[in-house]
Amino acid sequence: MAWAARLVRMARKHWKYLAIAVAGLVGAAGFNLVTPGVVRSLTAAMTGSAAQLTGRTLAGYALVLVGAYLLRALCRFLAMYFSHVAAWSFVAELTFQIYDKLQRLSMRYFQDKQTGQLMSRMVNDSRAIEQLVAHALPDLCSSLLVILGVVIMLFRIDPALAALALAPVPFVLFAGTFFSKKVSPLFRINARVLGDINGELQDRLSGMKEIQAFGQEDRETERLDALRARYADVNIKANFAAGLFHPGIEFLTSLGTVVVVGVGGMLALRGRMDAADVVGFLMYLSLFYQPLTTLARLAEDVQTTFAGAVRVFEILDATSEIQDKPGAVTLSRVEGAVRFDGVSFAYDMKEPVLDQVSFDVKPGQMIALVGPTGVGKTTLIALLERFYDPTYGRIRIDGHDIRDVTLASLREQISIVLQDVFLFHGTVAENIAYGAPDASRGRIEEAAKAARADEFIRAMPDGYDTVVGERGLRLSGGQKQRIAIARAILRDSPILVLDEATSSVDARTEAEIQLAIEQLAGKRTLLVIAHRLSTIASADQILVLERGRVVQRGAHSELIGEEGLYKRLYEAQRNRIVV
Repeated sequence: MAWAARLVRMARKHWKYLAIAVAGLVGAAGFNLVTPGVVRSLTAAMTGSAAQLTGRTLAGYALVLVGAYLLRALCRFLAMYFSHVAAWSFVAELTFQIYDKLQRLSMRYFQDKQTGQLMSRMVNDSRAIEQLVAHALPDLCSSLLVILGVVIMLFRIDPALAALALAPVPFVLFAGTFFSKKVSPLFRINARVLGDINGELQDRLSGMKEIQAFGQEDRETERLDALRARYADVNIKANFAAGLFHPGIEFLTSLGTVVVVGVGGMLALRGRMDAADVVGFLMYLSLFYQPLTTLARLAEDVQTTFAGAVRVFEILDATSEIQDKPGAVTLSRVEGAVRFDGVSFAYDMKEPVLDQVSFDVKPGQMIALVGPTGVGKTTLIALLERFYDPTYGRIRIDGHDIRDVTLASLREQISIVLQDVFLFHGTVAENIAYGAPDASRGRIEEAAKAARADEFIRAMPDGYDTVVGERGLRLSGGQKQRIAIARAILRDSPILVLDEATSSVDARTEAEIQLAIEQLAGKRTLLVIAHRLSTIASADQILVLERGRVVQRGAHSELIGEEGLYKRLYEAQRNRIVV
């Protein structure tokens, strides 16, 4: 149960609410014990001489019961309310701890993860932990207190009969342990399959246009139906086990009542036990087996929580391969000199992506990276941002090895425009200001003008306050590219990376983006990945990559005059031949 102890430690800031809940449970347990005592006394008075039972006595018993019931209700309210305050406060906190951890993990962690799977862990699995804090722990405390109090009262009335009545308890405990071992794997599988379903749903919803365009609705329905069937099968098996377990526990606990009725009744007939004691015994026993059954039910709740907790801890315990080293220094604003020195890298050691890549970029220079798809151009940018670390070699900015500086200060030096532009659901202005949230409207508009985006933004219904939709659904590819460039410009980092910034635009938009890039030349260090070679003709240096190596370097005028890959790519584009 180390995982449960860990959760309790994590929830320690909410212990004050749990303390109130436990106090309420103690009170409720104590008032629960009042009723059997009153009924036992009333029975004794009724079976004794008539003088022992008066209207005043009956009124007294009734008032005691009313008071006990009211106070028990108040205690139960305190217990239920504050246990849920603690639980949901902790679950909300835990959900954001998971999110915070996810955004600090390196990109390699996400390579084989589905977004829906991670969402399931962040929402569904963390919510399952509410069962432990709001239900399992309070019920455990309450049940143990009632069981302890009832055992004491039973042995005070008749130790021998108490021992007989409690004989089924070891069998109940054994059944609970057996059930937990058998059902626990089912709940873990259940949580994993639910995560798979969420992952597939998120994937399919994101690709709905492709599903409809290729007429794959029936196929995708079949895929999800297979997961649905598996999820249902696991749940049915778990509930089948629970369906056997809970009635079995109820049967075992009822045997104690049978013993009291049989043995206690025989003792009463022989005059060796008062009828009032038998009635009181039965009343106390009914209180005993209810929490015992509750403890058995908790086994199922705990297994559900355990399954969720394991998946949550897998994220919280994950280590990022990219993190600040001890003593990492904070970079102040750099000039923008970049140096790759013998850099090699592989996502999978069997398939190297980069092989001994070296080049220098002076502050304010524009360097272009070109080459066929898959030669490592985008990987170079990922290494510069420290999404990954080189397998061999080093990268320096203004002479600083980027592994020796803090991640936060490194990434402040770089603004990036990716080929696949991501815009958040919000307004145009909010997306432009994403990297500089305190920027004024005037600065936002200046950045948009520099990116040649101001004109089309003002033509929108609400201008800069137009909501772009999820992932910028309402905008064209070229519009999204220019907003992304405006976002990078506004951030005002000394190094600007453009990854295929004109890959999805028409000729006119390409020309406008090219003007925006040329205006930035000389003011910032520019690293441009380009498929359209016409956009990088003015670059200070062009690096041509093939099979992870730099095979040519020089200005456009130099490379076009020599035989090699660059000339072939240029002539193929000029002649509109796909290579």
